[in-house]
Amino acid sequence: MINRNDYGKNFDAFLQKREAGKPFCFWMGFHEPHRVYEPNSGVRLGEKLPDVTVPSCLPDTAIVRGDLADYAIEVEWADAFIGKALASLEVRGELENTLVIVTSDHGMPFPYVKGQIHADGFRLPLAMRWGKAIKPGRVVEDFIKVRDFAPTYLEIAGLAPHPQITDRSLATLLRSPQSGWIENRSEMLVGKERHDLGRPNDLGYPVRALQTKDFLYVHNFHPDRWSVGNPETDFSNCDPSPTKELLKTLGGHFYELSFGKRLPDELYDLRRDPEGAINLAHDLAYARTLQTMRARMMALLVEEKDPRALGNGAIFDTYRYAAGRQKSYDTWLKAQEEKIAGTASTAPGPAENAKKGGKKKQATAKDN
Repeated sequence: MINRNDYGKNFDAFLQKREAGKPFCFWMGFHEPHRVYEPNSGVRLGEKLPDVTVPSCLPDTAIVRGDLADYAIEVEWADAFIGKALASLEVRGELENTLVIVTSDHGMPFPYVKGQIHADGFRLPLAMRWGKAIKPGRVVEDFIKVRDFAPTYLEIAGLAPHPQITDRSLATLLRSPQSGWIENRSEMLVGKERHDLGRPNDLGYPVRALQTKDFLYVHNFHPDRWSVGNPETDFSNCDPSPTKELLKTLGGHFYELSFGKRLPDELYDLRRDPEGAINLAHDLAYARTLQTMRARMMALLVEEKDPRALGNGAIFDTYRYAAGRQKSYDTWLKAQEEKIAGTASTAPGPAENAKKGGKKKQATAKDN
C-alpha cells in the first residue's frame, strides 16, 4: 500500500540543514514496493495486463498479472521520488558532484524470489550516476556485490579501506568509458542462513551458492527442512499476496517450486533459463559442471572461513532472532494450544453431561 511519506520533502529538509559545501551521505529508503498492495491499482492507474511479463517461476494467470501490475505501480511511485531528489540536487548545483546509487536489497516480493537463493532473488537493479565521472548510457556486465559499495565510498573520498573490508572498490568500473565486461568480475558467492521465522526452534534454511556467467549452483545444507517455513506457519518466509494464495490453491508444479522441500543441489543453466526455474542437478549432461561448481564454491567458502564450509555451521542456529515473533513457530504453537484450551473450556464436563442425561431420562419417562 502506497505510503504517505513525502520522501522528497524529507530530502529537501536534510539539504536545508546541511552546512554549505560539507560532504554528505543520505540514504533514501522507501516503503514501496513492500506488501501489501491496493488490489487492481495497476489496472486502475494505467497498467495493461497483456503487457505484463510473467516470470517462468510463476503461472501465467490474470491474478498473477494483476499482482505484478500492482507491484509495478509501487515501483513507479518510488521512482518518482528519486526523480524529485535529483531535481533538488540540480537546483542547488550539487547534482554533477554527487554520486547517486539506486539499488535494492532483494528481489520482488513474490514466491520463489524474495528471501530465496534463486537468480531473481539476488539479481538486483543497480543504476549509478556521478556527473562527468561516469560516462552515461553504459551497461556493465561485471558482477557487483552490495559489499563493494563501502570500499568504493572510501576510495573516492581519498580514504584507505578498513582491514575488515573483504571486497573491492568499483571506482575503476565507474570511471571506465567501456560497457560489457571490464574487470571480468565473473563469479559471485551468495549465502543465506535465516531470513525469517516459521520453523521449530527458529531454525533457518542455510544455503550457499555460486554464480558464474553461465551457471548458478545452489547447495541446500538442510533439505530436510521446509525451504520457506513450515506449512502450518503458512510458509512465512514468503509475503502474503494474491499470487501466494493462488499457488496454495492450485498446488502442483508452481506450488512445489516455491514452497516444497528442495534437493540438496540445484544447478541452473542461465544461458537457456535466465530466471533459474529448471533444476539440472540430476541431468547427467551437466554432472561435470555441477562437480566443478561445487568444488569451486567450497574452496571459496573455506577461503572466506565460512563456518558452513569448516564444519561449524550449527553455530548459526544458536543466534537468537531479535525482531518480532509474529511469524514464529512457537507463536503458531501457542495459538493452537489456546484454541484447544478454549474448546475444552466451553465443552460440557462429565458432571454436566450426566445432569443433561438425567434430565433427558426424566423427560422421556414423563412423555411416556
